[in-house]
Amino acid sequence: MKTAPGKIAALLLAFSLCSCTALKVVTHEVNNDPVKAPAGTYQLDPHHWSVIFDVDHFGYSRFVTRFNKVAATLDAVPAAPEKSRVTVRIDAASVDTNDPELDKMLTGPDMFDAAKSPEIVFSSTSIKRTGAKTGDMTGDLTIRGRTHPVTLAVTFNGSAPDPLTGRDTLGFSATGSFNRSQWGLSAWWPAVGNDVRVFIQAEFVKPKA
Repeated sequence: MKTAPGKIAALLLAFSLCSCTALKVVTHEVNNDPVKAPAGTYQLDPHHWSVIFDVDHFGYSRFVTRFNKVAATLDAVPAAPEKSRVTVRIDAASVDTNDPELDKMLTGPDMFDAAKSPEIVFSSTSIKRTGAKTGDMTGDLTIRGRTHPVTLAVTFNGSAPDPLTGRDTLGFSATGSFNRSQWGLSAWWPAVGNDVRVFIQAEFVKPKA
């Protein structure tokens, strides 16, 4: 059975594209110097991020949970990092403990009260470099209508065009902690501790032109 020339050409083109993409993936490298990252406005990559927090549970362990819906915008000024700004919006109802009954308790009036306060918002107010790839980002955290400052220790992981999409991408990690009682989230203490630790992984991409 003979294959039409057009189909052969299409197969060769597809093979060439696959080989080219595979080569880009295996040779992919990121630039670790934040000052050399492309400036501009970035959006949180909807597929590559995590916002996780843990809190003491009866002194037995740190109970870990996460949010499933987050949006963020980064205005990156690599040449002057202190001028960069980030705004994060978290869907309070998207909290995920892997326990549906506990999820209902957390989104209810005793804790996040997601029906009346559907968003948790963090807006950066200052950034201070602490090392070649690290910095302290302070911002206003708003939960249930209360706003207080929180500082995150941020690490720049790298920048490069994504090998699959070609879009400029920046990667960061961040950690921090806050006392939940400052935001009126004092329910269930002392069974549940007040000190909340936060762990963030985030990739930001430039929107398509």
